[in-house]
Amino acid sequence: MFQAAQMYGVDTEELLKSFTHPRVKVGTEWVNKGQNVEQVTWAVGAMGKAIYARVFNWLFNSFEQLWINFVNEKLQQFFNHHMFVLEQEEYAKEGIQWKFIDFGLDLQACIELIEKPMGIISMLDEECIVPKATDMTLAQKLNEQHLGKHPNFEKPKPPKGKQAEAHFAMRHYAGVVRYNVSNWLEKNKDPLNDTVAACLKASKGNALLNEIWADYTTQEEASNAAKSGGQKKKGKSGSFMTVSMLYRESLNNLMSMLYKTHPHFIRCIIPNEKKKSGLLDAALVLNQLTCNGVLEGIRICRKGFPNRTLHADYVERYALLGAIESKSSPDPKQCAIKMLDRLVKEGSMKEEMFRIGLTKVFFIAIAVTGSNNLCLTAFCLVSWCSRVCACVSACSCLLASSQEVPKSVAKPCAYMVTST
Repeated sequence: MFQAAQMYGVDTEELLKSFTHPRVKVGTEWVNKGQNVEQVTWAVGAMGKAIYARVFNWLFNSFEQLWINFVNEKLQQFFNHHMFVLEQEEYAKEGIQWKFIDFGLDLQACIELIEKPMGIISMLDEECIVPKATDMTLAQKLNEQHLGKHPNFEKPKPPKGKQAEAHFAMRHYAGVVRYNVSNWLEKNKDPLNDTVAACLKASKGNALLNEIWADYTTQEEASNAAKSGGQKKKGKSGSFMTVSMLYRESLNNLMSMLYKTHPHFIRCIIPNEKKKSGLLDAALVLNQLTCNGVLEGIRICRKGFPNRTLHADYVERYALLGAIESKSSPDPKQCAIKMLDRLVKEGSMKEEMFRIGLTKVFFIAIAVTGSNNLCLTAFCLVSWCSRVCACVSACSCLLASSQEVPKSVAKPCAYMVTST
């Protein structure tokens, strides 16, 4: 205990007392409650987990299987929303002809099963405050509420081999996952008492502890703030916040930030399950591409118009393909229309390869490559013509200058040229 207190930068007696006689509220008074050996052991374990979690969150984030799968559902829904919903909504906003396609990749049902009222997380939080509740009562209530009533909640298959018993199964976008609810209530409560947290917050010799516990508000601090008539101190209190509550808050903040961005997606594909280099499991890769929506993403790119540019940018970039048309109107949209009409009449582009919207020109995937090639060809032609003109001009200048050179100078020059 002395070494731990010294490392944390807190008083040894205070740290020991916070474990053996934590302060609890009884009615309107705060008293010290005696703890037995088992309770102290739980308190020490809770403190260790809390410090580890806070240091880990300070560096990185990690969650157990249900939470990992929940994050994946949210991120995949974010991907689907941008690839399939927003993409087609932009076509509608730009007024181009397009028939909405439902790719069947909406994950909202699974997300609501986890996070909505009467969902798994809400029922878990509720069970944590119910007297005499156990993991088995949670499993029973989950099955009574959702089994046979929700398409993503299923009865688990019998365990195979060394698999643990499962209490329910959930259909995620990547497949069905079996869940065992053992110790869920204890993990969700995370029984860290306020007295230990207050002791760690008071550290005077460990700057890291001060930083990671700065946002934690003990129940006593909140009570004192309320009595003083001031506003409730902002922070996270273990007395009122379960792990899932903190998790949802963090995830919601992440998703709010992502929806404000213009994302680009990188997909990581596992080539094989044997962790060997140079080995590609085609079935495994295909399954991942299907589950991740990559194949449907390719489909909408082939059917839709993934490349787009503003009217003015198109006119400026491809002016070589229609020099007269690019300056035919002060309105860049009209210029773009005339330039594209010319390309269609010349046979360089087909009408189904592009759409002209209210503010942008949309192209199918291969159209931009074709336009770039045409532009490059035109540029090379112009460059070649410029060189020819330069050579002709140079020869004309040399011819004119040679006629003006005195014969006494011209003959030696001619001789020198002939001899070389």
